[in-house]
Amino acid sequence: SAPSPKMMENKVFMSFAFYSTILILKMYVVAIITGQVRLRKKAFANPEDALRNGGLQYYREDPDVERCRRRVRGGAGIAPAAHRNDMENIFPFLFLGAIYSLLDPSPAVARIHFFIFCVGRIVHTIAYLLRLKAPTRSVAYSVAQLPCFSMALQILLATTPYW
Repeated sequence: SAPSPKMMENKVFMSFAFYSTILILKMYVVAIITGQVRLRKKAFANPEDALRNGGLQYYREDPDVERCRRRVRGGAGIAPAAHRNDMENIFPFLFLGAIYSLLDPSPAVARIHFFIFCVGRIVHTIAYLLRLKAPTRSVAYSVAQLPCFSMALQILLATTPYW
């Protein structure tokens, strides 16, 4: 049999690498935005940062910082914030997409999976940070989950004989 292609020659893996890198960069941007909001609002998570930026009175939480960073109270209970939500969704995508890339799927179909997830996550973040009207954020979240479920199902189907 022919030797398996190098990973960097695998069109599906290269597409996965491209979209994964975009998503990781997006996560960095959200972290930078969080830091900028923290500076603008003078709301520091550590006393040493507060002391450096005006005094211990700035060692505090701020709703806008928390919106970027972690879970905050919303009108109907706990709503996942942009950065935490990214970690809860992008990290599983990285695993699923890497394994899915090894299944030798159609490059066009794989690219569609990766593209839909990437766009869904970007729209979700924009909707969250800009407080766009409902249901923009939840639709973006749901749309981004579809390719993940599809990849997970295909992985399970491919690995069932080895169970």
